[in-house]
Amino acid sequence: MAAAMELRCWGGDWGLPSVHTDSLIVLAYAKFCGANVTVSPIDWTWKTITASVPELFCGDSTVQEPAQILNFMRKQRLNADYELTARQGADTMAYIALLEEKLRPALLHTFWVDAENYANLTRPWFASRSPFPLNFLVPCRHANIALSRILLTKGEAPLHRISEMEGKIYSDAKECLNLLSYRLGAAKYFFGNSPTSLDAFVFGFLAPLEKANLPSSPLLSHLRQLENLTGFCDNILAAFFSSDRPCPPPPVQETVDANLQKLTQLVNKESNLIEKMDDNLRSSSPQHKPYRAEPKAGLSGANSSTPA
Repeated sequence: MAAAMELRCWGGDWGLPSVHTDSLIVLAYAKFCGANVTVSPIDWTWKTITASVPELFCGDSTVQEPAQILNFMRKQRLNADYELTARQGADTMAYIALLEEKLRPALLHTFWVDAENYANLTRPWFASRSPFPLNFLVPCRHANIALSRILLTKGEAPLHRISEMEGKIYSDAKECLNLLSYRLGAAKYFFGNSPTSLDAFVFGFLAPLEKANLPSSPLLSHLRQLENLTGFCDNILAAFFSSDRPCPPPPVQETVDANLQKLTQLVNKESNLIEKMDDNLRSSSPQHKPYRAEPKAGLSGANSSTPA
């Protein structure tokens, strides 16, 4: 029996178990091979700035990056590709390389570089899932990483030439989508009747693009014309993730991060200070002084006590 695993990743929205492409790849593959994986979203924690997701924990092992995580699962006898021939295995590697080279730069540009999408969708979403003050830092950090990765993938510099690369980026992405659509054809999955690692990668790349409410995306318009690819994503969601939607908020952690605990203690101290100041104000205010009956002339001392 395979050991229990914990996957640290971004949480879900838009009808998806995760909005993060690499996290979605691992989640899909885990479903395909029946892995016992406990999902731990990093949303609303300090790990939004410190963690590298997706990150898989299994015993004493820690694995990052989708390709490495999938290889680790195969070593645990969790192999969704066991029925593939050598030719199909080679095709899988070729198509995954195509996705990384042609489609990923366009997705990064769509979500993180396109000004309208970033301002109205991407930045608000990631800011809302990060604790203060990381909500100001996390989106900017991811946007800078995305821009650097685009330039590294395309081999273009300096940074101000990104606008000159947009046409090429989206042209390559549309060509990649056309090739995927042609390869899939009318089939349910790319190889036979069971999903494989290629299906996980394609789903991880396409599902966020299809499901996100993007204000501006020529790539999304092209994807919607390829009905077999959109149907492919919908079929996987219905078959493997129907019970996971909508993704609930992560449970409250029993162990709070040190930084967050210090912040909580500081807030509590300030609250106590405010309460003490309020008590002092109340005690010094005439209208809030405790009532004491003034002794009247001619009455015994017993009548001067105040009833409870």
